[in-house]
Amino acid sequence: MKRFIASASLALLLVSTAAAETWNFDADPVNAPPPGFSFGRTGSGKPGRWIVQAEKDAPSAGNVLGQLDTDSTDYRFPVAVADAPKFGDVTLSVRCKPVSGRVDQACGLVLRYRDENNYYLTRANALEDNVNLYYVKDGRRRQITGWRGKVTGGAWHQLGVEARGDHFVVSFDGNKVIDAHDSTFSQPGRVGVWTKADSVTYFDDLTAATPH
Repeated sequence: MKRFIASASLALLLVSTAAAETWNFDADPVNAPPPGFSFGRTGSGKPGRWIVQAEKDAPSAGNVLGQLDTDSTDYRFPVAVADAPKFGDVTLSVRCKPVSGRVDQACGLVLRYRDENNYYLTRANALEDNVNLYYVKDGRRRQITGWRGKVTGGAWHQLGVEARGDHFVVSFDGNKVIDAHDSTFSQPGRVGVWTKADSVTYFDDLTAATPH
């Protein structure tokens, strides 16, 4: 009986641990891709170059994850996703800094990620001054809705989304900017970060949790 109780307690602990995760990249080796992540690219052009690097202005002191490849192919979306855990309903956020890009300066969050051609996405763009919510299905990106407002390049921002069933609420720098519904994907999937075209973007403090 004691062995069963111990096993049940361990299982409960593992479930609890998987319900909230934060990746701040501070313990990861610099000048290399972060361990525990996989990488994809929707569209065409070069794959992304995802590298952990030290940055003095990192929101959490130490390292950030940067997408550094500057291929300017317009329909090119590099993605970096955590290998585990998977989330269906999720509260997801990241600190991101659009550093440079002539075609785009974008930072995004992906959720319910099945593969590089199927996932939900919210992203902020410093060249367009907007935040949009999309789904990507079979490699085609389709906008659900969007918000227009200032997105400053070269500065750190906080981008977040809460997904409960078909209900999505997107926040930018602490303000709710999108409230929408979509039922394209309902199954749990991986979470991660995203850029577009020639965007060089830094990410820090990627956090995912099961909503209460």
